[in-house]
Amino acid sequence: MFLINLWVCLVGVVVILYVILDGFSLGVGILFPSAQSEKQRDVMMGSIGPVWDVNQTWIVFGAAGLFATFPMIYTVLFSALYVPLFTFLFGLIFRGVAFEFRANSPHKAAWNRAFFGGSIVAAFGQGVTLGAYVSGIKVQDGVFAGGAFDWLSPFNIMVGLALIAGYALLGASYLIIKTTGEVQKRAYQQAWVAAWAVAAFMLIVSIWTPFRAPGIMARWWTEPRIYFVWLFPVLGAVGFALLLQSIRQQVERKPFIFTLVLFFSAYLGLQSGVYPYAVLPDITIFDAAAQPQTQMIMLIGALVVLPFVLGYTIYCYWVFRGKVTDDIIYH
Repeated sequence: MFLINLWVCLVGVVVILYVILDGFSLGVGILFPSAQSEKQRDVMMGSIGPVWDVNQTWIVFGAAGLFATFPMIYTVLFSALYVPLFTFLFGLIFRGVAFEFRANSPHKAAWNRAFFGGSIVAAFGQGVTLGAYVSGIKVQDGVFAGGAFDWLSPFNIMVGLALIAGYALLGASYLIIKTTGEVQKRAYQQAWVAAWAVAAFMLIVSIWTPFRAPGIMARWWTEPRIYFVWLFPVLGAVGFALLLQSIRQQVERKPFIFTLVLFFSAYLGLQSGVYPYAVLPDITIFDAAAQPQTQMIMLIGALVVLPFVLGYTIYCYWVFRGKVTDDIIYH
């Protein structure tokens, strides 16, 4: 049981790291059409250029860990959510191709649109996948027993749009830190609009989720969760208020920090309602877990690999710290 819970925590940390780190680079792509000149687009691209690929390391690490330690989750989710998951992956690939080709192409307009389109598609695919996961998946005898388009519902589409707004907020708050001049000024405005959009979506999701997934609400009101679950919406409300204040005051680092507070409050609130289930509404983490020997072998491997991945990520951000200006453009 200890190994299972340890792997749940480890996979959970990897997931939120990916959402945050790749989320702001997707957000920059979502905001890409707002640039008023090719030079501004170069600055926006340069802000994520040195780190965008290392951010995606976390999705590989998480998928590999999930496949080895919770194979039933991997099997059921990929069977049920094949279309949105591959839409998400297609968006990532398309965005990566556009990123590399744009840097060396004399005709940047088409690649600009491709970079924006790939970012939107990837973010929307992630959001629809999350919505379908929360809604629940039909499982019988440990395998997916639903249809190919069970994931297609108004709630799931709404979550997809909500994640686009969330990533736009992450991207704008990141651009505030990394840029100057007109790009930064516009990023403050975009962060303000995106913050209100995210708050509205979070309110809608909070109201709609108990009707879509009543089991989550039921678990929120069980002991010992009832004693601490209210902390997450309070944390989110405080983070939202401080986010708006920091944008109004036009400080640089605080908008990104308080955006992270919003994301963490939503993520922890969701996880507190899902645990101990791995696939809603029936499969628990204990049903889905691999053999203890497999989990132990994977844990040893993770303890060896994880410090290198963390070290490489931190090193990249440290080397490329500071602002991107017209004179410092990544190609």
